[in-house]
Amino acid sequence: MRRLRRSKIVATLGPASSDPAVIARLFQAGVDVFRINMSHTSHERMRELIAAIRNVEAEYGRPVGILVDLQGPKLRLGTFAGGSAMIAKGATFTLDDNPAEGNATRIYLPHPEIFRAAQVGQTLLLDDGKVRLITTEVSPEHLVTRVEVGGKLSDRKGVSLPETTVPFSALAPKDHSDLEAALDAGVDWIALSFIQRPEDIAEAKKIARGRAAIMAKIEKPQAVSRLDEILDIADALMVARGDLGVELPLEKVPGIQKQITRAARRSGKPVVVATQMLESMINSPVPTRAEVSDVATAIFEGADAVMLSAESAAGQYPIEAVATMNRIAEEVEGDPNYESIINAQRTAPESTGADAIADAARQIAETLDLPAIVCWTSSGSTALRVARERPHSAIVAISPNLSTGRRLSLVWGVHCVVAEDARDQDDMVVRACQTAFRDGFAKAGQRIIIVAGVPRGTPGATNMVRIAFVGAEQADD
Repeated sequence: MRRLRRSKIVATLGPASSDPAVIARLFQAGVDVFRINMSHTSHERMRELIAAIRNVEAEYGRPVGILVDLQGPKLRLGTFAGGSAMIAKGATFTLDDNPAEGNATRIYLPHPEIFRAAQVGQTLLLDDGKVRLITTEVSPEHLVTRVEVGGKLSDRKGVSLPETTVPFSALAPKDHSDLEAALDAGVDWIALSFIQRPEDIAEAKKIARGRAAIMAKIEKPQAVSRLDEILDIADALMVARGDLGVELPLEKVPGIQKQITRAARRSGKPVVVATQMLESMINSPVPTRAEVSDVATAIFEGADAVMLSAESAAGQYPIEAVATMNRIAEEVEGDPNYESIINAQRTAPESTGADAIADAARQIAETLDLPAIVCWTSSGSTALRVARERPHSAIVAISPNLSTGRRLSLVWGVHCVVAEDARDQDDMVVRACQTAFRDGFAKAGQRIIIVAGVPRGTPGATNMVRIAFVGAEQADD
């Protein structure tokens, strides 16, 4: 199956979309990568979903990516007498290490690391920001706060500290267990939640040992402030706008989204825009005009992928949501302004041979109006560098590694084919032409451009660019 768009679609599986037949329909509608949210999924259920996805992959003969999203450390309050309490604006409210049930003046906070990290004058957000506190007194046993925004609090609501770097690992014990189970099951991408620093990514990569690529979810101000360092070590980014909008003023989120997507493109790493993209389609067969514009903005910005969460996991119209997102992406990418906006964001290639070759391939393809750039890639790095250029020509990646094909399913514009590696340069050229013709990217009589690393099998050694003619005899083959 050939997609008619460059941007990719990530869809979350859940109660509305866990049946194998529905998963197949989601793929047909346009899903490139399936997301499994470990906040709501057991290991057994995860393995069942992975098996269903792999069956779809085998049926259609096209690599399909699987993204497992780890829950991350959850900071939560204790319980209230009676289950809830009204917290009055202007009142003094204490969070302490006393496990007794709380009331309108105090609550148990079972996270001593917060007491050690917090400082006077910093903000605490409770229940997704519905209640806002300002710290007035700090000790190893408690925080005394002034209630800036009051409201009703119930048991075990979440706690956010947008101005505080809390010294905890991004991998809670549950995440360690989920990560090992996901790696054993052969997933392609691991998303890390609530990261604050590059060391959080390094910890996960040490465990993964290359068995899966690591995606950093940017959802905390601390991660935004260290974005470049995180991007250096992460394999991809996700703009997790839900929690970003809790921990930062909502009006800042669109600008941060652009900052993250452009930084990821400069580095040549995939970026996913997520959260509430077609939220109304949880209950409605059509989205709002604002949601359509939101998805279109991410596509115009050049994001590698846009993501559906509850829309596909628990909504009443999961297939329609994917099909709608697919149509929006196709329409935007055909817009007369799309190419000029994408080109305006292009930055100079990095001073490496691979980047120089990728940039040259794009320029040659544009000058000669070639329909396809075919990349021979073992690790995926060649295709990633070409995708960074956002060429007008189609990008076809041929890889001998199925795992590479699955990871590249997230990357902008890359159509990946898994095939036996080329024996020599002549074989490389012949099979590149055959693949481009067979999959509908080039016609007999057209030329394509081939990019590869020679000798084969050396990751990052992109050093060859060649123009080839798609002959009638190759078309016949």
